[in-house]
Formats: sequence, structure tokens, C-alpha cells
Amino acid sequence: MITTVENKLQSSGITSPDFNPDKQHTLKRPVSISGTGLHTGILADLTLKPAAPGFGFQFQRIDLPGQPLIKADCDLVTDVSRGTTLEYNGAKVSTVEHVLAALVGMGIDNCLIEINGPEIPIMDGSSQPFVEIIEEAGVEEQDASKIWYSIDENIYFYDDVKRVEMVALPAMEYQVTTLIDFNSPVLGTQHAGLKHMKDFKQEIAPCRTFCFLHELETLLENNLIKGGDVNNAIVIVDKPVDEEEMERLKKIFKKEKIEVKSEGYLNNLELRFPNEPARHKLLDVIGDLALIGYPIKARIIANRPGHKTNVEFAKKIKQYIKKNKHTRGIPIYNPNLPPIYDLKYIEKTLPHRYPFLLVDKIIELSDTHIVGVKNVTYNEWFFQGHFPGNPVMPGVLQIEALAQCGGILAINLSGGGQYDTYFLKIDNCKFKNMVRPGDTLILKMELSAPIRRGICEMRGTAYVGNKVCAEGDLVAQIIKKG
Repeated sequence: MITTVENKLQSSGITSPDFNPDKQHTLKRPVSISGTGLHTGILADLTLKPAAPGFGFQFQRIDLPGQPLIKADCDLVTDVSRGTTLEYNGAKVSTVEHVLAALVGMGIDNCLIEINGPEIPIMDGSSQPFVEIIEEAGVEEQDASKIWYSIDENIYFYDDVKRVEMVALPAMEYQVTTLIDFNSPVLGTQHAGLKHMKDFKQEIAPCRTFCFLHELETLLENNLIKGGDVNNAIVIVDKPVDEEEMERLKKIFKKEKIEVKSEGYLNNLELRFPNEPARHKLLDVIGDLALIGYPIKARIIANRPGHKTNVEFAKKIKQYIKKNKHTRGIPIYNPNLPPIYDLKYIEKTLPHRYPFLLVDKIIELSDTHIVGVKNVTYNEWFFQGHFPGNPVMPGVLQIEALAQCGGILAINLSGGGQYDTYFLKIDNCKFKNMVRPGDTLILKMELSAPIRRGICEMRGTAYVGNKVCAEGDLVAQIIKKG
């Protein structure tokens, strides 16, 4: 069945988004879809519209007086009993998680979501219909940088009552892993993972919501799923069902034939993935964590997640980001990952040698920035004469290390090792924290403007951990060798 889903996605023109992850994105044009709300049973038209940089995700109830806006914000969540509901100034919109997951999964940062009803259409219970209309509209890069917020320490969340554990770990990109265990012989213990968001469309988007038959019966008795259908949810049958119950389900769902497969799924359901329920839980996590309001780089591990705990976890991450906003953009150094360039390559690129080669490895590189590492040891030659007995790395050498790191970026952008860089100017130089033996100096250089006529302008920052040690604006000239 996996092949069938992949074929469907490919035939619909859905391919992995190919865009600059450090730029903001929106839709190229408005696009609409209609459907019934799962819980309200109300038919609604939903339109996704392009939005300006920094707009984020906002819902607009165009059926209400004044057409109020409701921001996708975890602080505005008022109900998580059967999905995620947002409310602001009396205007509500519910079951927002599937469309938000689709937007995040497709790399959209800014979108106005217009709807003329109280609930997002459930469609087939997955994000796939929303992904398909986003592809239909097209994704447009905007002339605005995307500010990622890195998680620099583990953030934990526990719910002892629901036995939920969630953690956000430092990572180079946004990754999610979910684990579920409902003590069900049908489901068993399942897990799902998403290492790269570009795989969301094929690996996660098609996965439908699920519920147990005993939950379904309670919801039906209380008239709480007026738009429910066997085609928009996986119904897990975890107890014997007699003929009388089957007849009642036929009437409720207006079906001539309702059956239970030997695996325990209602109506001969074909799973799209063997672990489709775990993948849908991952989808819900992505949709609910979109309510943080900031794009994050972190690895999320969620054990037995649900909407209530997802939203509480989103609030905790949001609080962390607001508290640590000043540290955004700080590189994360994971010594377990192989470097982009090792010392051997650096020696081929730069003319510097011991004792004046001050970059050990390159761990990040793009067309606009570079991050290098300098391991500072007690055996450094300069500690012999710079504050003996109280060794401190000279500030001028921190700037030289930054300059060498920037030289690698400039040479790379100019075509390789046939060039040298000579620094012309250093402005706004500041030294904020001392660098001592045992420190790992992280060197970040960012282009301040495109390279023109061999002149390269950069902003350099040297860190130890999340503390800035040195910073300055540097200008270099790129000259061809010989």
C-alpha cells in the first residue's frame, strides 16, 4: 500500500520542495478546498492565501462580523479535547492541526487561512489534501531571511497522568520522532520518525487520524462527531462486535456494508503504512508545534503524545525561545558529526601554517555564511607570553581566527584555491568574554553584502558555548594568485 500512496503523490505532481531553507516562503497564489468538519458536521470553504514576510500563520473567520483574525499561537488554544481549537476575542476555529502540519511540511512560513465556518474540513483525516492544494498553488521564495531558533539545551515535558514524555534536543535541523503504546493488541507498540522535513509529503502527509471503536461509540452517543465517516479515520476495533452493533454502525455511517478485518480495523481498511497511526501522531505533533510561532531547529522525541500535551510542550518551547531570543543564530557544534572541511582541506585553501593556522575544521558552509572551530589548548604558543599564570587568548588572534574562517568562505565563493584573501578593514570590534585553555571557539562569518569587484564584507562573531567572546565587521579583498 506504501507504493500506491507514493504513486498517487507522484502522479499529482507533488515533489520534494527545492528552496532555500534560510529564506521565508509563501504561496504563489490563493487556493481553496471544501469539506465537512469532523466534529461540527458543518460544510466549510477554506482558502489559503499568500501573506507578507513575518505574517506567520493566521486564520480568518470570513463568515463572522468584522472577519476577525486568529493567530496560530499556542497561547490562544482553548480546547484540546478532540483536536486543537484556537480562540481570540470570541472567534473560534477548531481542528487546525492538519492544515498547519501541511504548511510546515511544505516549507510555508506565511499564509492567511480564510474559512467560512468554525472548523477546518477533515477531508480524509490526513494532511495530504492540503499538501496537494499547496502544490497546486506553488511555493514562492520571499525577499526576507528566515530566522531559525536553535534549542541549545534539552527541554523536557512530562505528564504523569497521561504517561506522556516529550523532549526537544539540540539538532542541526527540525526532526521529529514519535512513539505510541495504547496497550492495544491491534496497534501494538509503534514508532515513526522524520529526519528531514522535505520527506513530510510522502512519508507523513497521507497518514490519517485514528480512534478506537469504544471512543467512537462515546462520541456518537454524545453527538460529538457529526461529520464522522469511516472514510476519514482509521477505526480500531479492540473488542468483539456483535451483529446488533454492526447494524447500528451501518445506520450511523449510512453504509450498506461494514466489516472488521482480522487485524482489527473497521470496514476492511487498507493501511497506507504499517505504522500509519504512529505517523499520524507525528503529523499532529508538527501541526501543534507550529503554534510555537517560531521556526525551530531541534529534534523532538514524543512518547504517547496528544493534543493537550503537544500544546503544553509548545508553550514551554515558546517560553524558552522568548527568554533566549538574544542567542538566536548561535551555531551548534556537535563533535560527533563529520566536518564539512577538515584540517587537510583547510591547509590546501589557506596559506597559513603552524603556529598561525587558527582554524581546525569547518562545520557549516553556505553561500552566505561559514562556521569554523578552533580548539584552544593549554599548549598554544601564545599562552607562554600572554598573561603567564592566567592564560587568556589574545583578542587580536580571535579576530585573526575569524578572518581565516571568512577567507575560506570568500575563496570558495570565488572558485577555489587559486585565490588569497587580504583583509582591508576591521570595524566595530568588541571583546566581551575571555577565551581560556580548554575552550572550543566557534567562529561564525556572515556576508553583509554580495561580493563585488573582489571586495568581501562580513560580520564575524566568535562564541564559546552561547557566549559571544568577540565580534566585528571585516572587509577583505580577494586576489588571484600569481
